[in-house]
Amino acid sequence: MKAYKDLSKEELRALQTKLQEEYETLKESDIKLDMSRGKPAADQLDLSVGMLDVLNSKSVFKGEDKVDLRNYGAFDGIKEAKQLFAELMECPVDHVMVFGNSSLSIMYDLISRAMVHGIGGNTPWCRQEKVKFLCPVPGYDRHFAITDSFGIEMINIPMDENGPDMDLVEKYVNNDSAVKGIWNVPKYTNPAGVVYSDEVVRRFANLKPAAPDFRIYWDNAYAFHHVYVDNKVEMLNIVTECEKAGNPDMYYQVCSTSKVTFPGAGVAALITSPTNLAEVKKTVSLQTIGFDKINQMRHVMYFKNAAGVHAHMEKHAALLKPKFEAVLNCLEEELGGLEIGSWIRPLGGYFIAFDTLEGCAKRVVELCKEAGVVMTPAGSTYPYMKDPADTSIRIAPTLPTPEELKQACAVFVHCVKLASIEKYLGSVEK
Repeated sequence: MKAYKDLSKEELRALQTKLQEEYETLKESDIKLDMSRGKPAADQLDLSVGMLDVLNSKSVFKGEDKVDLRNYGAFDGIKEAKQLFAELMECPVDHVMVFGNSSLSIMYDLISRAMVHGIGGNTPWCRQEKVKFLCPVPGYDRHFAITDSFGIEMINIPMDENGPDMDLVEKYVNNDSAVKGIWNVPKYTNPAGVVYSDEVVRRFANLKPAAPDFRIYWDNAYAFHHVYVDNKVEMLNIVTECEKAGNPDMYYQVCSTSKVTFPGAGVAALITSPTNLAEVKKTVSLQTIGFDKINQMRHVMYFKNAAGVHAHMEKHAALLKPKFEAVLNCLEEELGGLEIGSWIRPLGGYFIAFDTLEGCAKRVVELCKEAGVVMTPAGSTYPYMKDPADTSIRIAPTLPTPEELKQACAVFVHCVKLASIEKYLGSVEK
């Protein structure tokens, strides 16, 4: 098949008629599939059910710090949980604070705290004339929703295969005191699956912010979520690099076990400097007397150490690899050479990023929905839900069964073809 751009108007119309007839048949198939969020499938959740057996009514509910897991106390996390996260994230134990189940809650509270109380003794953001945030795009919709909810101005930062455009990041951060932070998913980015290069991480660590209360928000959600266990991608540690650069307080790193064990019943942690942690604890101590220490201990007893987590994640990878490859192979077989879309083959994470022809993403998502496949709304990967080029679509392949995924992929590529033909015919007829 020739590239669509090389087809004549008559060829495009004939192909459109054929595809439209097939599309009507798809709509009559009563497909009902949801690929809008990156949720683990049931077989992934089954991997962790043994964790529910490690504690029972006959267990000794005390750990190394002698705190009764059933009672108040150790509001910053039990010793064993802090040690596990320190090993996983390769940082000192005194840089770790263990929370409840949600890293998103940690991030929301970090922004809320900065708005109301300020950072490092500086004026609270709510009393400053202007607050801006840098947003690498395409990126994580929930990050953007947090800053938008506080009325913070968001600035798009384009990304390539190495990470954000650091020339632009440095220009904003080093010269504009209103720039207070930058969102990041540094490893297997959401949605493109990019891993920040060593140069990018070092340039982050060596930023010279105009704002004394600037922080890097390092959401390391997929730190060990490899899809290919024989090709695990490693990256530099932001903790180590910031300390080397003389900027030990410039970052907040968060992570969780939400897609390791049970979403909604995992454990989340904040990794940052002892100075930053002391400030965070002042307000957290007003919010809670302690998080779920029984769940923290349950995770520790089940995994024992970082090696246990990594071995567990290899089981996840074995389930995810066929799903990722099914989608990627479908894209290549059905769209390869047509020049109507582009995508990256990620080595980890939870998503596949797809770029349509300019101005087609919303139409593709609309067509998919009409055919029974719900995708993440087009524009979600950009602040304010506004993708300037209307090209970005996030594919979430993890939740559907293999048979459902096959159906969903068939619908998706069909809709890409239809929307692309509409685009070209519109251009030709104008």
